[in-house]
Parts: sequence; structure tokens; C-alpha cells
Amino acid sequence: MKTLQKKLLLLLLILPISMFAQNTLNGVVLDSGSQQPLPGVNIVIKGTSNGTTTDFDGNFSLEKVKQNDVIVFSYLGYKENTVTYTGQKNISVSLTEDSQQLQDVVVIGYGTVKKEDATGSVNTITDKTFVKGPVVAADQMIQGKVAGVQITNGGGAPGEGATIRVRQGSSLGSFGSSNDPLFVIDGVPVAADNTGGRNPLATINQNDIESVTVLKDASAAAIYGSRASNGVIIITTKKGKSGEMKINYNGNVSFSSIAKKVDVLNGNQLRDYVTTYGNANQQALLGTANTDWQKEIYRDAIGTDHNISLSGGADNITYRASAGYTNMDGILKEDNFSRATTSVALVGNFFDNHLKIEANNKTSSMQNNYSERSAIGASLAFDPTQNVTNPDGSYFEWNQQLASRNPVGLINKSHNYGTSFRSLGNIQTEYKLHFFPDLKAVANFGYDYTSGRSYGGYDNDYVYNNVNAEYDYRNESKNRLMDLFLNYKKDISAIKGSIDLTAGYNYQNFDYINNPGFSTTLAGNTSTSQYKKQGYNIQSYFARGIFNVYDKYILTATIRRDGTSRFAPAYRWSNFPSAALAWKLDKEKFLENVNSISSLKLRFGWGITGQQDIGRLYPSLPTYLSADNQAQYQIGNSFYNPIRPQEYNPNLKWEQTETRNIGLDFGLFKNRITGAVDVYEKRTKDLIAYIPNPPFYGFSNYNYYNIGKTKNQGIEMALEAILVTNDDWNVTVGGNVTLQNAKVTGLIDGASEFGISTGGITGGINNEVQRIQVGYFPNAYYVYEQAYDADGNPIDGVFIDRNGDGQINSADRYFYKKPQADVYYGFYTNISYKNWDFAMSWRGSWGNYNYYNVDSNLGWQNQILIRDTDLGNATTEVLNTNFTYAGSERFLSDYYVRDASFIRMDNVTIGYNFKNFLGSKANAKLSLGGQNLILITSYKGIDPEVNGGIDNTIYPRPRMYTLGLNVNF
Repeated sequence: MKTLQKKLLLLLLILPISMFAQNTLNGVVLDSGSQQPLPGVNIVIKGTSNGTTTDFDGNFSLEKVKQNDVIVFSYLGYKENTVTYTGQKNISVSLTEDSQQLQDVVVIGYGTVKKEDATGSVNTITDKTFVKGPVVAADQMIQGKVAGVQITNGGGAPGEGATIRVRQGSSLGSFGSSNDPLFVIDGVPVAADNTGGRNPLATINQNDIESVTVLKDASAAAIYGSRASNGVIIITTKKGKSGEMKINYNGNVSFSSIAKKVDVLNGNQLRDYVTTYGNANQQALLGTANTDWQKEIYRDAIGTDHNISLSGGADNITYRASAGYTNMDGILKEDNFSRATTSVALVGNFFDNHLKIEANNKTSSMQNNYSERSAIGASLAFDPTQNVTNPDGSYFEWNQQLASRNPVGLINKSHNYGTSFRSLGNIQTEYKLHFFPDLKAVANFGYDYTSGRSYGGYDNDYVYNNVNAEYDYRNESKNRLMDLFLNYKKDISAIKGSIDLTAGYNYQNFDYINNPGFSTTLAGNTSTSQYKKQGYNIQSYFARGIFNVYDKYILTATIRRDGTSRFAPAYRWSNFPSAALAWKLDKEKFLENVNSISSLKLRFGWGITGQQDIGRLYPSLPTYLSADNQAQYQIGNSFYNPIRPQEYNPNLKWEQTETRNIGLDFGLFKNRITGAVDVYEKRTKDLIAYIPNPPFYGFSNYNYYNIGKTKNQGIEMALEAILVTNDDWNVTVGGNVTLQNAKVTGLIDGASEFGISTGGITGGINNEVQRIQVGYFPNAYYVYEQAYDADGNPIDGVFIDRNGDGQINSADRYFYKKPQADVYYGFYTNISYKNWDFAMSWRGSWGNYNYYNVDSNLGWQNQILIRDTDLGNATTEVLNTNFTYAGSERFLSDYYVRDASFIRMDNVTIGYNFKNFLGSKANAKLSLGGQNLILITSYKGIDPEVNGGIDNTIYPRPRMYTLGLNVNF
């Protein structure tokens, strides 16, 4: 009995000791899919600071573990996992990839923040949600995906550049400062120069892009100072992940055809028209053919795109390398775009993760065979009663230099080529001080080199004296970058929050080199260009502080001081501050029991950004320009190229834009529904424009001036809903809507009364159909009011006398409509069922108007019967109106300003995923897609999307079908 009592007493003593025993837990962390080890996984006992990380082989050893401790395993890009300790000695933990978590980290320039802590208006689109299909540039991947961002393709040629506007832009565009956003690629701000290619963004392989982040308001973008007034688009490319090497192949083949043609008279209609209205000489010119010239110059086109990548990691180094080749024919005959790309990304972590070195390099080589674009207009204007060729095989042409040219001859007898090479990269080092690990020193050295060549000409039997029979021009650009900054991050328990401080210096130098080139006419007149090198640099000091208090109140403040060599010393430097405040309402007690609200954050932002991207490099500095050898002076027996002073304005200042933003981010029902609403106002002053000089000015008709002010306002709304999610089904729908408005609020003396004319058109002499004027939308149409008969038909040559003075003159013009939309939107659907997936995206706009220059120039009688030596052709508009009036009032009539609202299906794709492809561990996906399949619009032209609002024979956007294959090994 005594022995039993002793044993019970001993057991009672051991039990409490065992409850407080501290043990060591060993284990390994694996990727749930590949079963490969994950290095660098954070492991911590919940509610304590006791933790560790896994080594390269995924192994870990965690000390001081007590019974029932909850151990948390977390890793960027993976879902968090927890394990309760119940005395295990060794465990194996699996983590599952979480693409949503990657979206929750936002790149903000010189750093990142969690999406829930972002105070500015920022949107990130990842490779999971990019626009599908055979895109060749980053701009096409986010089209219609971001509220406040409108992207309009320049035309349907493969690799064609696009116009990107973030919140309408802040400048006046074509005759002033650029409205293009700043692009930052892997930390390197790049210039949007086009050297021998179609689209500078097409030089980056779309398959290498991991995410695109748009900084829309000044509080987010002001860290980039003088180049951020039109927003900032940050492109982050893919990096490797630790583990064994993974191989990916992604390719597609596409088939394109013209979606719509312009309605012009056919051969029979033209013969009837000339017989009715033409004289005997003109009737004698008619042929017997019925040639469809648009059919003759367009074709069905094929394109291919192949990409392969290798990625993995060894020790503390991860890598990714890729190569790609794209070859796309355009629907305009002889048009072709080809591109070869490579990329390498290396990331190394050393000294217990205190030193991180990242190296990136991307190269591209593009070849362009530019078909003769003038053939598009010629196909509308050339006589359809004539055959393509004469009996001897030569192309039919009129014996009149002013006549339209044979469009087929233009294509086959012209040879225009462009080549470009680009190498873009950076090396970035991050060092966390061993004695002060909360402080990190970062050095980023980047470069962007491009070279381009444009060359070609016409066959000698197909060129007039004033057209270049041969030309060859080459250029280069060099962009060098240095960023040096410190970053301090610290969690502060006293405020249950954190601080994140950044301060640094930026230097960027741009060089532009025009190498010697020439052009030669058939008559042998040669014009040469001399070697020319010019450039500028930007130097900056910047700082940012992010203060998080109680994980509820977040304040962000930035300041950047920029200097540029492009302005005169008195206006060379400027300061660009910003501030933003976010309030996480869902963290407040009055909402803590509202289970339907997952997140709710109110944002307030203010900031000032600048603009120094002007048409000329040195508009405010005295420079000289060398003339070509067509203007040589003879001194003795020698000839010299003269130099002449260029116009300049020493008082030219920065454009500055002040932005205010109020936003609300929300998530409902465990974030099954998420969205954001933003309201903004932008006020820009000291707008830069290239406008006519006063009459007393000396040697130039135009110069750059700060001319006025504008105000832009808008409301942006975005919503996404996960309607169904289970083991078999996932259904997600989303969309965004943007409402916008703008007006000119001030102009300098001399321009304020009559405004500034712009928007040149084809037809008449020096006709311009748009105007910049106080109180109106920038580039609003400024036109005559057309008179109509009782049946609603326009009366030829009759316009409304709006001022009632009894005569029709420029005083009767008025502001009517505008090219910018009142509302634009995008919406999408993503559905997956077991191994099947389906994606569809739509995009549209409302309230935008185009000036239909095709009808105004080609839709009247003189287009057909202008001379007795040749015949032209006209759009079918001439059958309705039979206009003969040739005055400028007709060209500038509001009759040609047409509603261009539209809804377009950008893409639809269906795919099937094959697991264990061909009996191996490989996974494959086969997809079928269509692009530009549906367009709903009342607009008469071939496409309502027109840059600048003036529709004049654009390259048609094709309808495209795509077959794709993606294989992962």
C-alpha cells in the first residue's frame, strides 16, 4: 500500500512539470503540389516572438515548444497553415499556393505594402487575371481591367502602339506635354521612345510579366515627382522559386481577318454616278471592271507565338530564364511583325538573409515589314471600274500626279522596314545591417539601351520626283539609372502598429543619338542627316514615411525634390509633396460584430506631381540646329551646312498637377465580394503648349509657352464577386465603371478670347476641327451647325447663322461634343468546372464622339469628278447627300461629328487542363479563343475607337481566333 502511495505521489509531481516542459520540434515544410521543400518559411509560436525559418532543404528546428502551442507556418505566395503541438518529435507540413496573397502585396515605388495598408489609389493586375489571347504588349494585358485607365489601340497592325490615359491625363497632348503615364519596369523608369518599332512596350515579352500595378492618384505617385502627373504603371517581371527546375512552354497560333470594311461605291454604282453627273470626258474614262480595292489589299493572316521558360533554385539562389519568338502577319498585305526575346532573373540571399542581390536582364530584337499605309486610303479613293493591272502586267495608274494611286501597286512597289534592339536590366542589392536589422540599405543600378533603324523606299518605276526612292536612318537611346536609399521598418508595440521610413537619392541620364542617314528622290536629290547626340538628366531626393497606429489609422507622407537639365536654371528644381490617410473602419468596435463586413477602409489623399516630358529636349535653353545639305552655303570652293538658332523660352516652367482623392475599399462576406470607389479632382497649372508666336517675334512662328490651367474630375467604381467556389466549380464576375469630366479653366492673354485651334483634318486647306478654350472640354469640336430640310436631310452648303449677323463666317462656329467619353467601363467573367475553364471580357464607352473624316473627305461629288484626266471614288455617303459645296464650312460641319459609343467583346477563351499529360508528371492546357468577335455600335466607321477623335482611314482591327497550348514540366 505504501508503495502504491509513493507511486501516485511521484506521478502527481511529474504531471505539472511535464505540462511546462519545453521541447524541440523538428520537421520539414513542403509545397503541397510538387512536394518540393520550401526554404525561408516563417515559423512562429502563436502569441509569442519565438520562431525560426526553414533552411534550403525545407528543414527546421523550433525550440522551447510547450504542450498545446499553436505553431503558425507562413510563406509569401502560400496559404497560412497551423499545427497544434501535442508532443510530436518530427512533423511534415504542406503549404498550398495562394495567388490571392500575391495580389495582397502592392508595389508602390521604392518598396511594397500590404494591400490592406495602402493609402493611395492603387490597382494591381496579376498574370492570373490578365486579358487572354495573343497579346504582344503589356498595355493590351490590362485593357478594360482597371477603373480610371483607358487604353485605345492605335490600329490593327500587329504590335501596334496604344494610347494609355490614366484619369484622362493632365496635359494637352500632341502639341504640348505628353499625356502618357510613366512606365517603371523592374525598378527602372523608362522613356516611351519608339526606335524602329511599332510599340515600345512590345519589346517586353508578355509571358515574362508577373504583375502590372497602376498608381493613379498623387498620394501614391508623387514619389516619382516630375514624371507622375499622368499616373505611373509599374511592371514587375517573373522570378524563380526554390526547388527543382520547372519548365514551361506557352504558345499559340492565331488566324485573323478583317472585321469590317468602309462602304464605298462599287464599279456599277460609280458608272451610274459618272453617267448621271459627269461630263463626256469623265464618262470616257470609265472602265469595265468591278474591282473591290479593299479586298485586293487585305488578307487573312496567320500569327504564331512560342515561349519557353526554366525556373528553380539551388542553395540560396533562385533563377528564371526564358526565350520567346513571335511572328505575326498583318491583315494588310506584306505587313509583318516579328520579335525574339530573352530574359534572365537571378535572386540570391546571403549571410542569413541579410544580403539580397537581384539581377534582371531582358532583351528583344524586333523586325518590322511595314506595308504601305497610304494604300488604305487609296483603296477607298481609287476608281473601281479599272483593273488592277494593264494588259502588259504593269499596274494601272492615272497619268496625273494629283490622282489617287493604285493601292495594290503602292503595297507591292514600296518597301519599308524597321528594326529595333532593346536591352533592359538592373542589379539591385539590399543589405539589412547585422547590428541593426530593421534598417536596410538599397542600391539599384539600371540601364535601358535601344537602337533602331528605318529604311526602304519605292521601286524606281513607281516613284514621283518628290517621293523618297530610298532612305535609311538609324538612332540609339541610352538610359542609365542609379537609386540609393535607406529603408527602416519597425513594429512598435506601444502603438500596436509600425513605422516604415524611406529616404534616398535618384540619378537618371538619357542620351539620344541620331546616326548619319539619308533619303534620295528619283531625281537624285539627296538629303542627309548629320550625327547628333543630345540628352538630359534628372536628379532627385525623395523621402516617404508610413505610420500605422493600432492597425487602424495609417498615414503616408512623401516628398520628392526633382531637378532636370531640360529647363533653365531658374526653373530647374521643384518640390512634389503628398499625404494620405487611411482609416480601417472594420477594426473599430462599432463594426466588430458585423460579420458581413470583412474589410472596410476609407482613404483620403492629396499631392502635387509634375510634368517635364515635352516634345523638345531643351525648350527653355538657347540651342542651334544644323541644316541639311539642301541648304548649304558656298564660301570659295567649299560648301558648308549653316546652323540657325532655335526658338526657346527661358521662362518655361514645370507643369504641376494638384490631386485630391477620396476612396473606399470594401470586402463583404469573407471577401467573396470586394470593391472600391474613388472620387478625384485634378487641377493642372502652367500647361505647356507649342503655339504660334506673337507677330513681333523674330525667327520662328511657334514656341513653347505655359498657357493655362485645366480641371479634371472623375468617379471610379470597381467590383468583383466570387459567386461560386467549391471543389468542382469556381465562378467569378467583375467589372469597373469610370465617369469623367474635364474643362479648361484658364488661358494666357492672346489665347483666352479665341482659344487654340487643333485637330487637323484631311480636306480643305489647313482645316482644324478642335479647339482649346476656357470653359470647355480640352479638344472639343469647334464646328459649323449644319442646316437640314423638313425630312431631316442635310442641305448642301447651307449652315446656321448662329450669331444672326446675316452672313456665315468663323463667328458662327460653336462647341459641339468631344472625343473623350463621359463613361467607360469593362466587365469580365471567369468560370472553372473541374478541368474546364472559361473567360470572357467586354469593354465599352459612352458619350464619346468622332469626327468622321472619311466621309467629309471622300463623301462628296468632287472626290469623283474633280478633274477630266482621272476619276476617283467616294463613300456611299455621296448617294445620300450628293454634296458639291467645297467651302471649309462643309469640312467643319457638325454633320460629320458622330456618336462613337460602343460595347466590344475583347476576348473569349475556353480551355481544358490535362493532368499528368501523356502519362508523365507534366500538366497541360489546351485553349481556344476569339478576340474582337462582337462590336455593338451605331458608329458608321470601321471602328469607333480612334485616338484623338479624328477618324481618317485607320488600320482596321482584325477579328482573331486563337489556338493555344501551355505545358508545365
